Amino acid sequence: MKILMVLTSHDKLGNTGKKTGFWLEEFAAPYYVFKDAGAQVTLVSPKGGQPPLDPKSDEPDFQTDATLRFRQDPAAQQALANTGKLANVQEADFDAVFYPGGHGPLWDLAEDKDSISLIEAFYGADKPVGAVCHAPAIFRHTRRKGGHPLVSGKSVTGFSNSEEEAVGLVDVVPFLVEGMLKDRGGNYSSEDDWAPYVVVDGKLVTGQNPASSEDVAQTLMGMIPV
Repeated sequence: MKILMVLTSHDKLGNTGKKTGFWLEEFAAPYYVFKDAGAQVTLVSPKGGQPPLDPKSDEPDFQTDATLRFRQDPAAQQALANTGKLANVQEADFDAVFYPGGHGPLWDLAEDKDSISLIEAFYGADKPVGAVCHAPAIFRHTRRKGGHPLVSGKSVTGFSNSEEEAVGLVDVVPFLVEGMLKDRGGNYSSEDDWAPYVVVDGKLVTGQNPASSEDVAQTLMGMIPV
């Protein structure tokens, strides 16, 4: 099994002067789900190299078994520090693709032409596509054959408007994940704020928030032919 993980390269939280990036739990938990299942995991980002970590996700309140394991895993840290370039990978070499969230993807991966074409290729090949929390932002410009938005008519979830309000960033982010998915014709649903919630529609797997990341990864794994 070969799984591609695509991380953000964007580190600026709008005009706040604060840093953002990927959310540690949303990378670490899926990474270990994949590795523990024996999958070969390839990490890429638009710029390559070390993706920016959202500093808030490294605070004590947000640590989980997976993030603590990552901090004791030099091999995983080395892999993360040396991500390949997104432009250099293609769908044919992988069985599935997974996008961790964090606010970073709202600015770069949502607009990245290489990411858009990659997702469309995976979807067109009927291979699993997973995204959690803010990562469903990647579907903003993706389309399926015929030109319809990829999520149109599809059951999806992602970081909810109420969760964005709770973290005080509604006026900072370039768009709201929930609103965008609805605008693109997605059948959006959500659970209570911060509760784990995963939605599956065909080979499309989306998770609402950080607590959903491990479940999204396990669901994705279950879709890959053994």
